Amino acid sequence: MPLADSDRRLVEAELGRDPTPAEAALFENLWSEHCAYRSSRPLLSAFDSESEDVVVGPGDDAAVVRVPGTDQLLTFGVESHNHPSYVDPYDGAATGVGGIVRDTLSMGAYPIALADSLYFGDFAREHSRYLLDGVVEGISDYGNAIGVPTVTGSTQFHEDYEGNPLVNVACVGLLSEDRLVTAAVKEPGNTLLLVGNATGRDGLGGASFASEDLAEDAETEDRPAVQVGDPYTEKLLIEANETLLDRDLVVAARDLGAAGLGGASSEMVAQGGLGARLDLEAVHQREPNMNALEILLAESQERMCYEVRPEDVEAVREVAERFDLGCSVIGDVTEGNYVCEFDGEVVVDAPAEFLADGAPMNDLEREEPAPAETDLPDADLAEAFDAVLASPNTASKEWVYRQYDHEVGNRTLRRPGGDGALLTLPETDEETAVALSAGANPNWTDADPYRGAYATAVENATNLAAAGARPLAAVDCLNGGNPEKPDVYGGFAAAVDGLADGCRDLSVPVVGGNVSLYNDSNAGPVPPTPTLAVLGVRDGYDAPGLELAGDGNLVLVGGHADALGGSEYLAQCGGSDAFPEPDDSGVAAVRDAARHDATLAVHDVSDGGLAVTLAEMVTDDAGVDVELPDAAALFSEAPGRAVVETTDADALRETVDAPVVDLGTATGDGVLSVTVGDETVAYGVEAIREARDVLARELD
Repeated sequence: MPLADSDRRLVEAELGRDPTPAEAALFENLWSEHCAYRSSRPLLSAFDSESEDVVVGPGDDAAVVRVPGTDQLLTFGVESHNHPSYVDPYDGAATGVGGIVRDTLSMGAYPIALADSLYFGDFAREHSRYLLDGVVEGISDYGNAIGVPTVTGSTQFHEDYEGNPLVNVACVGLLSEDRLVTAAVKEPGNTLLLVGNATGRDGLGGASFASEDLAEDAETEDRPAVQVGDPYTEKLLIEANETLLDRDLVVAARDLGAAGLGGASSEMVAQGGLGARLDLEAVHQREPNMNALEILLAESQERMCYEVRPEDVEAVREVAERFDLGCSVIGDVTEGNYVCEFDGEVVVDAPAEFLADGAPMNDLEREEPAPAETDLPDADLAEAFDAVLASPNTASKEWVYRQYDHEVGNRTLRRPGGDGALLTLPETDEETAVALSAGANPNWTDADPYRGAYATAVENATNLAAAGARPLAAVDCLNGGNPEKPDVYGGFAAAVDGLADGCRDLSVPVVGGNVSLYNDSNAGPVPPTPTLAVLGVRDGYDAPGLELAGDGNLVLVGGHADALGGSEYLAQCGGSDAFPEPDDSGVAAVRDAARHDATLAVHDVSDGGLAVTLAEMVTDDAGVDVELPDAAALFSEAPGRAVVETTDADALRETVDAPVVDLGTATGDGVLSVTVGDETVAYGVEAIREARDVLARELD
C-alpha cells in the first residue's frame, strides 16, 4: 500500500522536497495504523497508567512495575500477530512469541512467563481447526525451545473470526533495578550496533500489511510479509543480552519488530531527542544484492539494536561471537536528522521525531452500538446443560496447554487449566508469588462492547483474586475490525471505554499495550476483542486450588446474577438478553475469601456460568449437591463472583464485604448434582470429562 497522497504532501512540506523511494516506504510503514495508532491513539487517553508501583509506563517496548517492598522489577508487555497467523499460522504465531520476548530483553529483563490469548472461527469448521493446530504448534515450538514457560491464557471460538484469527501473546520479565534499560538513546557519539540474526527479505512490509484488511488471496499473496522465526538463535540472544547487561555494556536497546531496522533505530533516536547516521551496507545480510529499502524494512527475526559507548564496541563484538551471533556497527548517534546512507548516497534524511511521531491522527465517524433486546429461549435444562458443557468455548483446553512447557524455569506454582497462574519469586527476601491472568470473551463484547469490556477487566482481576493476589498493573491488546466503518469503530471505541473504566474502578493502571485494527476480511469484521493481561502479587505460596476437597459447604461469593447476555447458554440455545450490569465490588471479597483460613477451594464464575464452574471443581473423590433458583442463576456469566468451598460459611460471611449465597454441600462421590426448581441434572466425573474433551477428540 503506497504512501497516501495526504501523507505524502505532509512529508514533502516537512522535507522541502519529494521523498526518496526509501523515505516514502519508511514513512508508509511508520505512519501505518499498526505503528502509529492513527485511529486508536485519540481513544487511549481514557486509560489511567500511573501508580506508586509503576516505574515505566506506556511508550517503551514493555512496561516496568516494581514488586512492592523489594528491589525487583517486572516487565510486562503484550503483542498481536493476527494477520501473519492467518497467512502462516505456525510462523505467524511463533514470531509473535519471539517478538514479545525481545521486547522484554530490550528493557534489561529476563523472560519468565508467557500468556497466549487465541481466537478462532467456528470450531466445527475444518479451517478453524487447521489454524488452531498451526498456531498452538508455533507457540509451543518457539516458547519451549527458548525455555520460557507458557503459564496461562485463553482460547475462544466465534464465527466472526473465520476470516481473521487473533493471536495475542503477553510476556513477563524479571530484573533488578540496576539493570533497567530503555529505548531512548542517551549520548551523541555513541555507537549503534545490530546484534543477532542476519537480515534477509522476510517480513518486508509487515507493518503496512498489518494495517489493511485481509484479502481473499492473503494466504498466498501476503506470505512474503510473514517473518520466519529461529528460536535457537533467540535463546542465544537471550543469554547474550544477559551477558551484556552483566557487564554494563548496554546504554539503550530496542528489538527489531514492525518496520525492521528503520522502525527500531528511528524510534530510539526520536525518544532520545537526537538523530543518527546509519550505513545500511554495514548490516550483516543473509541474502545477496539487498537494496536500501529491503535492509531498512525487512522484519527478519531475532535481532536487537543497541546503543553502546565507543570504547565498549569490541567487548560487545566478543560477546556476540561467543554466542555465535552476528554483530554489525551500523552507525552513530548524532545531534542532527535521522540519516541513512547506501552505496555512497544518502537515501534517508528526515527528522527522527517526524518519522516516529509525525503521523496525523484520524478523525473517524462512529455509530453507538445498539442495546440488546431480551428474548430468552424456552430450553430444556438437561439439554442446555449438555450443550454448554460440550461447547468448545467452555470445554477443557488441556489439548492446547499440554503442548506447552509450563514448568521450565522452576517457578510455576499453579499450572494452566484453572484461574490465574502463580509463579515464585525466590529473588525476593520473602515468599512472594507473581499472579498472571489474560484473555477476553468475544461473546461478551459482541453482546455489549462497553459492558463486555468492563467485564473483561473484572474477570481477569477475579482470576487473580481467586488465588489471593492483588493486581499491580495491566496491559491490553485492543483488537478490532476496519475503523473506517462507523459501526465497527463505534463498537471498538465503546470497548476501549469499558475496559478503561473497569480498570480504573479496580485501581489497576494500564501501563502499556498494543492496538490491532483492520482485522476484517471477506467474512466480515472480528468482534471488538479487548484482550487484557493483568499482573499481580501475593504474599506466600500457599494459595487455594479450584478442585474440591469434598469436606466443606459451597457458597457463592458475590451472589446470584440473572442477566444472560453474552452467555454460552444463549450461544447454544438461541435468544438474546442484556449483558449484566458492570460490577467490580465482588473482586476484593473473592480475594478475602481465598485468604480465609476456612477456605478449601475457590473457582471464579466465568464462561458457562455456574454450570461450568461447578463441573470444573468436581474430582474423582469430590462432587457437589447444589440448589439454584432458576436457569439464569445457573448460566449467567456475570463476573466478579466465585464458588468457595469452606468449612465455616458463617465466619466467611463476617469476613467478606459482598453477598454470600449458600449453594449446597461438597460430597465424596464425584457426582455433579444440580437442582433447579423441580428439575435435577446429575453427571459423574467421567461423563463431565467426556463432554468437555471435545478439542482433544477432534484434534488428536
